[in-house]
Amino acid sequence: MGMKIALAQINTKVGDITGNVSKIKAWTQKAAQAKADLVLFPELCIPGYPSWDLLEQASFVEANQKALNELSRWVQEPAILVGFAGKNSSSLGKPLFNSAALLWKGRIAVQRSKTLLPTYDVFDEARYFEPAKSNKSFHFKGIKMGLSICEDAWNDKGFWGRRLYPLDPVRNLIREKIHLLLNISASPFDHGKGRTRYRLLRAHARKAKVPLAYCNLVGGNDELVFDGNSLVLDKKGNPLAQGRAFREDLLLVDLPGSTPLPMSWEEFSDIQQVYEALVLGIGDYTQKCGFQDALVGLSGGIDSAVTCALAVGALGKEHVMGISMPSPYSSPGSMTDAESLARNLGVRLLKIPIAEIYQVYQTALGPFFKGYPEDVAEQNIQARIRGNLLMALSNKYKALLLSTGNKSELSMGYCTLYGDMSGGLAVLGDVPKVTVYELARFINRHQELIPESSIQKPPSAELKPNQKDQDDLPPYEVLDKVLRAYIEEGWDVKQTTSRLRLSEELVSGLIRRVDLNEYKRRQAPPVLKITPKAFGVGRRMPIARGFWPR
Repeated sequence: MGMKIALAQINTKVGDITGNVSKIKAWTQKAAQAKADLVLFPELCIPGYPSWDLLEQASFVEANQKALNELSRWVQEPAILVGFAGKNSSSLGKPLFNSAALLWKGRIAVQRSKTLLPTYDVFDEARYFEPAKSNKSFHFKGIKMGLSICEDAWNDKGFWGRRLYPLDPVRNLIREKIHLLLNISASPFDHGKGRTRYRLLRAHARKAKVPLAYCNLVGGNDELVFDGNSLVLDKKGNPLAQGRAFREDLLLVDLPGSTPLPMSWEEFSDIQQVYEALVLGIGDYTQKCGFQDALVGLSGGIDSAVTCALAVGALGKEHVMGISMPSPYSSPGSMTDAESLARNLGVRLLKIPIAEIYQVYQTALGPFFKGYPEDVAEQNIQARIRGNLLMALSNKYKALLLSTGNKSELSMGYCTLYGDMSGGLAVLGDVPKVTVYELARFINRHQELIPESSIQKPPSAELKPNQKDQDDLPPYEVLDKVLRAYIEEGWDVKQTTSRLRLSEELVSGLIRRVDLNEYKRRQAPPVLKITPKAFGVGRRMPIARGFWPR
């Protein structure tokens, strides 16, 4: 077997069919200049992934099909493999397939569809697609190839110890004595997933005893970030090429190949992956939603500081503005820290004191609050004043407001609706507080950008005198372990209590708070996903309920 294969790891935009096809053509021409025989593109690269309910609009599906046909007439050499939404001509089942087409010499030479349609976590493909009834191998330039699409490769009983689906498409292809395994994918990022993905694909290559080419999507689409990390493995599962993480890339490999490479992510730390994912997510969400600039409310605390630094990494300092809004309870150190951060990052800082505005609210509400003790109502007024000011500036400057709350706070409801939860994107909404500190240290790895005082001082919302987060929360090192156990691992109270050696009273109280604050999270901005289970489309819990974990 001899073939030069290219993997075009591209960043597509959902619904931008014309733009996606233009990008496919441009990368095909790059591969042609390198004398490639075949170019792989990611799953559903023509319509964009995930297209969600756009797939229920007939005009969208027609535009996607028309683009495929036009692209097929354009393609000569090299051949390209692209993903699209294919029509189900049968009167039975869902109207679409998650399909791939091999385009060559002005025609659709081969067409196959996805067999396994995930419906867990952030996936809901069975809502739109019919599973393929069969998936046979095919020949191209004398080489017998087996094609699978993303989830088709994630049902290896030998790797997982069980199967999620009764069928194993890759195993069936291996039985056909293929010479090359192909997989086109849109596999979202979460930290640690890259290594699991590599081990899974390596297991397939070793079992098949043939090379494997895996082309993954890169880029941010709403909450999801796709990390790329495309791979070509030899028949022993050794890497021959790896796509860059969180960047578009073109891999070129002469198969069968002979010189294995070390896997680069072994030196790519988890916190660097989280940083790169968040930067990519901010940049793509901002640009794909039509914004150029972003706003961040700067309190002087670590969350807003990290959010601002990430925004600068994504958009550049000239496209980020910080807003300081000191209240009667803001400490002088917090104001100084906000100023230092803005100066270190080189961003413009606006200062809008809210004491007078807060006094107007107190005067207006005074007759109606009379006789009631001062409590969270007064605190939330301050947060909502800030939210209103930030949204006004967002409207006026046509800039995206980034909310700054972290996953620990969202879990506990330690945030204010229409206040600090205001914004178009929750940058840290899937980042536990302990990881926020790790990000701060990573951002400061070469020089102090985030003031050390922001990192060292006890976290506080500063909405009442001497307020500290730990007044009614356990230390974040403890809290984050409980939250991970419950939200990401699915442990109940007894399991969490036993495995983490914590009191049942503490654990049950924390879990109860997570569940009681679902209504707040339902109204939060989209949350960039970086863990296996994020708040948003991947975690669908009822608000009104009668069952509580025990």
